[in-house]
Amino acid sequence: MQILLVEDNEMVAKGLLYTLKQNGYEPIHKANVKETRAFLKNESENAKTKLVILDIALPDGDGFTLYEEDLKDKNIPTIFLTAKDEEDDIVKGLELGADDYITKPFSTRELIARINKIIIKERKNLIVKVKDIEFDLDKMVVYKSNKEIILTSLELKILHLLFTNLNKVVARNDIIEKIWEWTGNDVNDNTVTVYLKRIREKVGNGIITTVKGIGYRVDKEE
Repeated sequence: MQILLVEDNEMVAKGLLYTLKQNGYEPIHKANVKETRAFLKNESENAKTKLVILDIALPDGDGFTLYEEDLKDKNIPTIFLTAKDEEDDIVKGLELGADDYITKPFSTRELIARINKIIIKERKNLIVKVKDIEFDLDKMVVYKSNKEIILTSLELKILHLLFTNLNKVVARNDIIEKIWEWTGNDVNDNTVTVYLKRIREKVGNGIITTVKGIGYRVDKEE
């Protein structure tokens, strides 16, 4: 999936391009308003763009104007990047119709999570179905053959992490970090194994794939 990144800071752009590629996306980078407008006029190229990550502060203009004049009518989901956590900027961006914003500095993991959330909503697929499992991502409810599965809060969060990263490997270390973030408890590799075993017992062994030595993946055919 093609993502347009509009960012003038070369170091920031380089890091984001690497992260996006590592997560299976096809990023296109433009450094200013002029380059972006030229790209958007090329219908054969910009038609492939499914999401825009747009810095507010650009050397030859601002992201708000670029969005309002060149992006809004194209209905391309947009995430604003801002270097300052100012309420006026956030409100203005959302009022213009942007899908989300993120304040620098930010973790690339957080950005990827927000991208995945927007993609799922854009597909109008808030209930994600994989084989006989349906996960209502808004209500945080899981069904197996239309019957609700009772999962603990932590099991739900781990499964949600996998379902919002469909067809991508979620590393065991990332799951460990998330469990620590959610619970505040120190966990180890064995903890992840135990939780995944419990989840598999409830949803079925065919849903979650183990990628040996790396992590876990839930696959969904496009």
